Amino acid sequence: MGDPKKQRKKYSTPGHPWQRARIEDERVLVEEYGFKNKREIWKMSAFLKNATAQAKKLVTRSGFQADKEKELLLTKLKRYGLLKQDAGLDAILSISLRDVLERRLQTQVYKKNMANSVKQARQFITHEHVCIGNKVITSPSYLVPLSEESQISFSQSSGLSDPEHPERVAAKKAKEQGPSEKVVEEKGEKKERPSRGFDRKKDFSKKDHDKPGRQQKKTSDKPADDKKEGKQ
Repeated sequence: MGDPKKQRKKYSTPGHPWQRARIEDERVLVEEYGFKNKREIWKMSAFLKNATAQAKKLVTRSGFQADKEKELLLTKLKRYGLLKQDAGLDAILSISLRDVLERRLQTQVYKKNMANSVKQARQFITHEHVCIGNKVITSPSYLVPLSEESQISFSQSSGLSDPEHPERVAAKKAKEQGPSEKVVEEKGEKKERPSRGFDRKKDFSKKDHDKPGRQQKKTSDKPADDKKEGKQ
């Protein structure tokens, strides 16, 4: 059978580990698209870099082989919906990283309202609840072609295939209600905290007035003054 194929890295790490702008951008992408780690971002970025680098080389080349490679590259990107049907090589340079991330299976499941959140969509995929056609896909980073986008559904062997499943009902209600509106308090208004069974100011003031020690001191001071006057 031969030796197994050597596994190669599908991404390259950033050249500098401590770039504030890049770290902030990656943090936003992790929260927005529900990545497990930044390695998944680097893989999608490597896919885009390879496409743009190949396009830059093919622009300056001519001949039968160059034309064939151009056609293959354009067909591949059009199949994923990253380019329009009448686009050329120059349009490849305008593809952004977010365009690639929008084609991931995790993002597509969330946008089809099959999950309440991006993280829940990832959970459904990794737990083998989601399939494309008759094939179960367990990779959240799977790039969905346009021809397969309409075939995304829950697996027949999954409990989520039932429309009355609580998670699907919750996702449907969230879709009908839309994003929840945040109530903004007007400036100058303060919310009063509910009382926890006692009012600290009132209780402490009562205790201070009702202390017997203070009354005893006042009464004990009077006979002492009378004794001093008697001695004089």
